[in-house]
Formats: sequence, structure tokens, C-alpha cells
Amino acid sequence: MEDSSKELDPSLKLAIAVALAHSRRRQGLPPPSATTTSARDDDSREKCGDNSEPDAIKWKNKAKQRKREILKLKEDLKIAEGGMQHDLFPQNVSCKCYFYDNLGHLSPNHGSYQDRINDVLRRRFLRQVRLAERKKRRLNGSLVQSYISDTAVENELEQLKASVDFLVELCETSSPTGAEEANFKNQSHQAADFILAALKDLSLGGKLDETTESIVSCLIMRLMQMMCNGSQRDESVRYSFQNYDQHLMRKLGSDPYIGQRIVLADSQRISMAAESLLFMDPFDNAFPKIHSSIYLMIQLIEFLISDYLLSWSTRRDFDSKLLEDWVISVFHARKALELLETRNALYILYMDRVLGELTRLLGRDPFPQMLKSDTLDRLFG
Repeated sequence: MEDSSKELDPSLKLAIAVALAHSRRRQGLPPPSATTTSARDDDSREKCGDNSEPDAIKWKNKAKQRKREILKLKEDLKIAEGGMQHDLFPQNVSCKCYFYDNLGHLSPNHGSYQDRINDVLRRRFLRQVRLAERKKRRLNGSLVQSYISDTAVENELEQLKASVDFLVELCETSSPTGAEEANFKNQSHQAADFILAALKDLSLGGKLDETTESIVSCLIMRLMQMMCNGSQRDESVRYSFQNYDQHLMRKLGSDPYIGQRIVLADSQRISMAAESLLFMDPFDNAFPKIHSSIYLMIQLIEFLISDYLLSWSTRRDFDSKLLEDWVISVFHARKALELLETRNALYILYMDRVLGELTRLLGRDPFPQMLKSDTLDRLFG
């Protein structure tokens, strides 16, 4: 017992002594002095032959009991001090939601991934958002408070803005490869889920306004820019990151409010990229980057149309006017790529495959009632 005490620092020994005294008082045990007196009485009885067990076994059991008490008090002290070693959400928890399944491939089925979310990961993500917001507010010199507090968590607009900022910063600073891969997958999945949940609540409450559209448009623009440009990453990880970024937009596109706007922005960017390639020197360093981004953008439109177009139409908040806008924009993108057919005929082949799937799906109810006659003539003419 004396050897164990020597290993403890004075402050811990004092804390253990105080905690032990309080523990004895709560349990109704006699104070240490009384215990000492009782021990002396036991010694007297032992000398008189009243002892029923050998001295060595008795003191060994007492030493074990005291050691258990000390270990329990040390654990209680660590928990009270809020030690990081007792993190309820360890960083090595792996994502069980299969968020990045079918990366770069058409989905064999369209089941919801949201039913397989681990609550531990969700709570850990929320804590990371709080820490990020606190750090941001310290750097800005403003008051330090949680951006998502227990009362503000029900404010869908704040939740949407915080999740969008967190997701974009995560994509800009993290890598989906190497040691950071598991952390990137877990947190990007949780951010996407928070964004979709906030949009759903805003839609049900009829709160989709200009502020919401501005936040969503900013998210799409920044993700699209990272997908096309590959940010400032090394060539070895740029292509991998572009595919992860494409997959993020694909998952976010399950909500028609985001999905239709992604298709519109994507098709418009294809038209601009085709115009840039038309007047660009093929030996320009930017030429391969634009060339590969066109394929990613065409593929993204195909994913969104094949995955979600029919499910979008079942939503009560489906915007038929926006449907008209992006369908026309997709046709304009195809026309812009025709000018590059002499350089690369694959552009047209891929776009024709997209338009074939689009035409097939728009021929089903309720789409013919949503589109104008001239748009239908372009589709089926």
C-alpha cells in the first residue's frame, strides 16, 4: 500500500483521501480513526487466539480491497476532470452507412442510405461543427458561442448554413485518400445528411426562400468548381478527389431542390467548357483539365437523372418550372458539344446517351403535363 502511494503525486493523493472520506460518510462507515481502533481490537483478539484465518491471507485481502477502491477513485477523478481519454466518440469509429458505394458507377438500386446511419457518427459530426464554429468566431474576434446550441439546433436555416460551411471546408482541406480517408468519409456523409434533413424541414414548413437558395447555390458552385478544377491538389490525388466530389453532389441531389439546381448549373458549365475548348490551343496546360471535367459533368447529369428523376416527381414541392429550365439547358449543352465533334466525338456519344435516358423518363407520367409543347417537340421530334 505504501508503494502505491509513493507513485501518486500529492494533489492526487489529497483528492483520493477527500473522496475516500466522502465515500465512507455516504456509506455510513466509521471514519479512518475508528477503523484504526477496530484494527487494533482485531489485533488484540488475534493475540488472544480469536483469529479464524491466517494473518497473511487477511491482510492480502484488505490490500486488494484498498487497491480496488483507489483505482475506482482514480477513474472517477478522470471522468470528473473531463479527460479526453474518455471520448465517447473515438476517431477510429468507421462509417457503416455505405455512403460512397457505387462511386463512379450507376446504382443497381435506389435504396435509401439514410436508414443505416450510426447515431454515434452523427453526434460526433455535430460536435466537430460546434468546434469549427467556435474557432471561426475566435478568429473573427466575435463572441465565442456554439453555432448550433441545444436550442438553436431546431433552427433549420442555421443548421443548413453550418453544415454547408463545414462540408466545403472539409473538401478543401481534407484528402479522401491515405490516413484521412476514413475521417473524410464519415464527416462528409454526416454533413450531407444534415443538409438534406435541414432542406426537408424547411420544405415541409414552407420556408424555402431567397436565403435558402443563396446558401444552396453557393454550395453547388463551390463543389462544382472543386470537381472541375481539382482544387490545388497533387496530380496523384486530384482525380480521386474529383470522383468523391462528384459523388457528394450525386447524394445531395436526392433532394429535388438541390438536384435540379445541380443539373442546371452542370449543363450550363458544360456549355461554357465547350466554348472554351473551341478556342483553346490543344497544347495549353489547361486543356486536359477542362477535357476531363466535361466527362465528369456529363456523368453527373446521367447519375442524377437515372437515380432521382422519377422520385423527384413524387415530391409535392417539385418545381416544374425549374424542370423546364434544366431540360432546355441540357439540350443547349449538347448543341455546344456538337461544335467539338471533329476534335472528340465521344462528347456527343455520352450526351446522346444522357438525352436518351432523359427522353425515356420524361415520356412517363406526370412529366408530359409539366412541360411545354415546344420542349416536348425537342424531346420527341
